[in-house]
Amino acid sequence: MLLSDDKVTHLSHVILAYLKKTPAAKLKGDETMALREIKRVLASELAQEEAVDRMVRAKLASYSRPIAEGSQEWEVLYRKAMEEELRKHKSS
Repeated sequence: MLLSDDKVTHLSHVILAYLKKTPAAKLKGDETMALREIKRVLASELAQEEAVDRMVRAKLASYSRPIAEGSQEWEVLYRKAMEEELRKHKSS
């Protein structure tokens, strides 16, 4: 899912606020640097998810029998293929 820069910034502030309240987490250094790192990680994860989404859509489009996007069958196949691809990418 593609998020705007404003949404990523908002999420990074929400995450930082939560981490600051969590006793198990200690902020070392500048909050600005922490926000940058959170945004970098979010952007990396979103980019990976976008790449996997493209791969899964290409895989579903390559089936010999066309499956209508949005149909129940397509949704089930998409979810299963997405979970499988994400598992592959997380383990590598």
